[in-house]
Amino acid sequence: MIRSFIISALLLIIGVSQVSAEGTVNKGVDLENFLYLDTKYGRSVIVLYPKKAPKHVERVRKLVREGFYDGLVFHRVLHGFMAQTGDPTGTGTGGSDYPDLRAEFNDVLYNRGVIGAARTQNPHSANSQFFITFQAAHFLNGQYTVWGKVVHGMEFIDKIKRGRGQSGTVDNPDKIVKMEVIADSKDSPTISLRNFVPGFENAPRKKMLPRIE
Repeated sequence: MIRSFIISALLLIIGVSQVSAEGTVNKGVDLENFLYLDTKYGRSVIVLYPKKAPKHVERVRKLVREGFYDGLVFHRVLHGFMAQTGDPTGTGTGGSDYPDLRAEFNDVLYNRGVIGAARTQNPHSANSQFFITFQAAHFLNGQYTVWGKVVHGMEFIDKIKRGRGQSGTVDNPDKIVKMEVIADSKDSPTISLRNFVPGFENAPRKKMLPRIE
């Protein structure tokens, strides 16, 4: 009887400690500036750069909260370059019902995992589409608005199905299962986000591109 009570008490203490640790690991971090991006391969975490591209971040948050991105395909994927999504038509020509955004070019370098706003030749034509770079693509610096970066779970982005030819058009493409602002999520982050707060966007990048079978 006493032994059972002691075991129960220990389990309760352990449980409380775990909850406490999960609740404090990201204490003081603004979870409005982080997103979950779920694919069938796993969950990735994105940090937003509201000081670098305030209008783009505002748009992304709005669309995420409306569920706009849920179920959209990665319609253009080029190995060694990037994966593009955010078009409800799946053709690369569509966008949201909101007006296009004026460019917010900034000094964030296009290293691995950086997220840029896709656009036409008109620099002020970004709307809802975005792309994630698999590795450094510095020829894009200052030409496409950077609004975020994948800071955790990039290995899941690496698995997204590649397209064919120079166009990168994908047959039977992978989809975004769900995107969510972490501040709205019922799932508490299980990693520390402190090192990923805006300002650390130029952290050293991985130089080697993972091998894709």
